[in-house]
Amino acid sequence: MTTAFATINPAYAARNKRYVRQAPAEPMLPGYAKLPLAPRNASPVPHLTSLYHFESSGEYGDRSYPGNCGGNLIEDLLRFYQPGLVMDPFSGSGTCQDVCDALGIACMSWDIHRGLDACDPQGLASEAFDFIWAHPPYWRQKLYADDPRDLSRAPTLDDFLRRYQQFLRNCARALKPGGKLAILMGDYMDKEAGFIPLVYHSKRLAFAAGLKQSGTDIIRFLHGTSSSRKVYRTSFIPTMHDVCALFEHA
Repeated sequence: MTTAFATINPAYAARNKRYVRQAPAEPMLPGYAKLPLAPRNASPVPHLTSLYHFESSGEYGDRSYPGNCGGNLIEDLLRFYQPGLVMDPFSGSGTCQDVCDALGIACMSWDIHRGLDACDPQGLASEAFDFIWAHPPYWRQKLYADDPRDLSRAPTLDDFLRRYQQFLRNCARALKPGGKLAILMGDYMDKEAGFIPLVYHSKRLAFAAGLKQSGTDIIRFLHGTSSSRKVYRTSFIPTMHDVCALFEHA
């Protein structure tokens, strides 16, 4: 009976012989993925697409600084938009400033370590900047300054989102007409609050602040993160990217 059915429908027999792929016994080694070909266009930065891959972090900033993202993406965005005046309100080790210095672009950069709070309602000038680069804390995934105003020190997610929303309002006010805001943000799993979709919240709050998305999300592959060298006892789907979202006035 089975043989006869297999003769009539060979796919049935093949289906019953399918196997479940076993997980590798050893940790997975770095590999190569074939990315789609990007369409040719007049972009001054042809390799800048929605999939962003640079294994080297570049020579900007200080890679030993917690949360440092490297400067390649910043450089490519600045080459693409060619702004006059840039602002970086979460400067960290000074990556964006280093990129601007190398490109000869004027930049104002600071962070909470210098006593300047990007979430202060009175903290930013109006219509002053052509481009804002923002790499905020991913809530409390990493703790930065001891200052209680630091976003990474927000005691609850609601507190974080309330202050983050004020920051986005500040950015909307600080952008010149036609200016661009680039936010590099990632989701993460919090031990107490569960999965935190910060990319979603960034967009939701940016739209509420009077901004609109001005281009595709840029999915930045993560290389050299501290988590990639750790072994965990729990089972989860690792996050291998963060997202750069681009905004302008609605």
